[in-house]
Order: sequence, then structure tokens, then C-alpha cells
Amino acid sequence: RSLALAVFCLFVCNICRSPIAEAVFRKLVTDQNISENWRVDSAATSGYEIGNPPDYRGQSCMKRHGIPMSHVARQRFE
Repeated sequence: RSLALAVFCLFVCNICRSPIAEAVFRKLVTDQNISENWRVDSAATSGYEIGNPPDYRGQSCMKRHGIPMSHVARQRFE
């Protein structure tokens, strides 16, 4: 499918929950072989954490469950 027909899913929160939701959802759509139908992203509503990695507790949890997590905090809204 072209990206024009893809579904967008944006998780908006902080450096803990939002990156976890993004990582889990990304794994779900990848495991179902439907990742080409989705554009998954995570962003903050404030600029407080811009440039920071996900919270270490979230990273640890994802590692224990074998879920890849690569995220750097960025703001999508002003």
C-alpha cells in the first residue's frame, strides 16, 4: 500500500509511556505483517524532554520483553 492509504497512529505523552506505547504497537503491527499499513510515532506536547532518551525504566521493561525501542524525545505540538 502507498503511504497515502496508511493509517497514522501518534502516541503523545512523555519520555516513559509514549515511547513504550510506540514500541509495543510497532512490534504488534510488525508481527502481524501489516507494518506497511501504519505510520507509528511518539512525541511530546511540551519541550521539556526534547533530545532525551526514553526513561530507563521503560527501556528496561521493553528489553525484558524483547521489544526493540529506539526513540529520542521530540516535540510535535507547540
